[in-house]
Amino acid sequence: MSAAVEVHRPPLIVAALKALRPKQWTKNAALLVPLLFAKSIFAQGLAVRALLAVGIFSLLASGVYVVNDWVDREKDRLHPKKRLRPIAAGHLPGPLAVGLVVACWTVAGVGGWWLSPSFAAVLGSYLLLQALYTTALKQMVLLDIMAIALGFILRVVAGAEAINVEVSNWLFLCTLLGALFLGFAKRRAELSSLEDATAHRASLADYTVPLLDQMMSICAASIILAYGLYTVAKETVEHVGSDRLKFTVPLVVYGVFRYLFLVHKRGAGGAPEEVLLSDAPLLIDIALILAVAGWALYGHV
Repeated sequence: MSAAVEVHRPPLIVAALKALRPKQWTKNAALLVPLLFAKSIFAQGLAVRALLAVGIFSLLASGVYVVNDWVDREKDRLHPKKRLRPIAAGHLPGPLAVGLVVACWTVAGVGGWWLSPSFAAVLGSYLLLQALYTTALKQMVLLDIMAIALGFILRVVAGAEAINVEVSNWLFLCTLLGALFLGFAKRRAELSSLEDATAHRASLADYTVPLLDQMMSICAASIILAYGLYTVAKETVEHVGSDRLKFTVPLVVYGVFRYLFLVHKRGAGGAPEEVLLSDAPLLIDIALILAVAGWALYGHV
């Protein structure tokens, strides 16, 4: 029996790469949002700085994932998917996990400071938030999801600091609402898919599916309203040079509705990065949003 287990044990390098959760690096595309909406893609060197920021933040986040997987390894073994993670499955020994964290955070820290001290400060704030989340906030109802949303806001702020632009009030609001929407969907999927949800995450005892559905509906409506108002706001029209950004609104509405459909009819939402990478209609919609936004922002430059 032990020999059979050894045959199926992946090489350490494969286990280490899997522990870094490269699929979740898609979340760090949020760092590119300030570059797009500040109309700075073609500004000299800023696109390169933004992409470097994404890479640095991805390394930082990967170190956090490894720490979280080590802390949660016993609870993850009760989850149908998370039990397959390298640490929970016993494929990644503790010393190698520690080495991964040290390497990721060292490179991220040095690279972040080299890119910009203010960018490095945001990285430090993200680490502090994740420490609070891991030790306390993840067990507190509502605060757990608020912490997730704040993590996305820090991503956007990090992207802005990397290229030295300001985060607009509209971008802050839309990021907050979008992250809350994804967070509530994630908790709903966990609550619906796990036989003993509270054994995996204590805060799930205080949630119910109807409550999460209601909060998702509030966030969905708020996202559409906030983004729609942003596209036609006077300051936006002046910044863009036209009101063409409003043509992205139907696409954003479809994207929100499609995600709700996937959550309610397909049981998706537990891993937003997998939903975004696997659902063809949603991928096409995102591509169209970027294309139309690019035309609106840069078409007359």
